[in-house]
Amino acid sequence: MVDQERIDPYEIALLTAEIQAEKPLIIEAFPGIGLIGTIVGEHIVRELEMKYIGTMVSRFFAPIATLADGIVQPPIKIYESKEHGLLVIYSDIPVNPLISFDLARVVTDFAVDVRASEIISIAGILTMSDEDRVFGAATNETMLNKLSEHTEIFNVGTISGLSGSVMVECFIRNLPAISLIGETHSQGPDPLAASRVIETINRIYGLGINVDPLLEEAARIESEMQHLASQMKVEEQLPPKEFPMYG
Repeated sequence: MVDQERIDPYEIALLTAEIQAEKPLIIEAFPGIGLIGTIVGEHIVRELEMKYIGTMVSRFFAPIATLADGIVQPPIKIYESKEHGLLVIYSDIPVNPLISFDLARVVTDFAVDVRASEIISIAGILTMSDEDRVFGAATNETMLNKLSEHTEIFNVGTISGLSGSVMVECFIRNLPAISLIGETHSQGPDPLAASRVIETINRIYGLGINVDPLLEEAARIESEMQHLASQMKVEEQLPPKEFPMYG
C-alpha cells in the first residue's frame, strides 16, 4: 500500500500512499493539553469517513501499537478525503519535546511536497477563567484576518510543543498556517473543548463536520482518553538516556 517514503536525518520516516487531493488543507492534531488535538483529529476522520493512507515512525516514538476493534494500528496516522481536499495527521501518543523541531520539519516538508494550501495546527490552553473560548494565531496577516471573526486572537503568549514548532517552521518557510487553541479548565481530556475547535473549523472552512456525536459520546471518549494518558505514563519510561520520554 505504501509507495512513498520520506526519511529525514533524525530517523523520522513519513510513509504514505499517493496523495489524491490537489493542494489539500492539512490538519495537524497531536495530543497536548486536554488531548484536544487527538480528539479533534479522530472525530474529523470518523465523521468524514476519511481513508487511511499512511503513518510516521521513529525509534524515538513510544513503543506502542493502538487497537481498533481488535485490529492493530500505528499510533500516528495520516488520513485523506479527496472529496473535501483534506489531509489529517493525528496521533494517539505525545511526542518528546526534544524531537518536536525535527518532527515539525518532517510535517512541513510533507506539506510542501503535496503543495498544501494551508495548515491548521491544533493545540490546547489551560486557563482558570469561566469562558470556553477558541484562540487563534497565524503565520501572516492574511491568515490572521481569516481568524478574526471566528476566534479570540491570541495576541501575546506562547504555543508550546509540536504545535508551536510547526507554526514556527511554517512562518520560516512562508507557509500559510493557523493555530486553533481550545480553552480547557483541567489537565484531563476535554471533548467539549475539542467540539468547539471543530465548530470553528466548520465556520472558517465550511466542512460541515457534525459535532453532535462527539457531544453525546463525551463521557465515553473522556474515559478512553484518560486510560490512554495513564498508559502513556506507564509505557514511556526512560529507555535511551539522550531521549527520555514523558507522558
